[in-house]
Amino acid sequence: MDVRPISPSALVEELADRIAGAPRSSWVRVALDGAPAARPGELADALAGPLRLRGREVLRVPAGGFLRPASLRYEYGRTDPDAFYDGWLDYGALSREVLAPLDPGGPGKVLPSLWDAATDRATRAPYVTLPPGAVVLMDGGLLLGRWLPFEFTVHLWLSPGALARRTAEEWRWTLPAYARYEEEVAPRETADVVVRVDDPRHPAIIAALGA
Repeated sequence: MDVRPISPSALVEELADRIAGAPRSSWVRVALDGAPAARPGELADALAGPLRLRGREVLRVPAGGFLRPASLRYEYGRTDPDAFYDGWLDYGALSREVLAPLDPGGPGKVLPSLWDAATDRATRAPYVTLPPGAVVLMDGGLLLGRWLPFEFTVHLWLSPGALARRTAEEWRWTLPAYARYEEEVAPRETADVVVRVDDPRHPAIIAALGA
């Protein structure tokens, strides 16, 4: 396996160059995929500014804004890893409300969030119309292998030991779901870029940006 250490700042610049290099005539849908312990939201936040400096409008869409209502998430209990894997995130809504409108020839009108898991109510967020060339940065876990249409995918990978160490105690019950994800989806083989983040201060690219 080819591993290339890189600083966090250089990683952001390299990814921003790759994303901004896409054709400006169409939208760019980017998945930043990783367990919470991998901090995909922090990478999404870090990319927004450099992409705007490169002339791209950016919309941040945390996948956590598209969780299903609690009655559906907890149908089999609050700590069922299989339910977490298959039923917590509303992939249909992510596709319908965010990604499909950015298909070639689409209207470009997207919904930044649908459901507030803390209040268990609809967010009532307004739709946003994005101009061609805009970038949607979607961060969250278990995003790959779901037939979601992305132009560019980044998987933030943690070794099993690091994932266990860095997962908060109240979420350790989700670890079997991420093990299942590794086995069934193999995100390290399907993502455009894979970044090892066992130590977030010292990431390493383990899939070439030009691959």
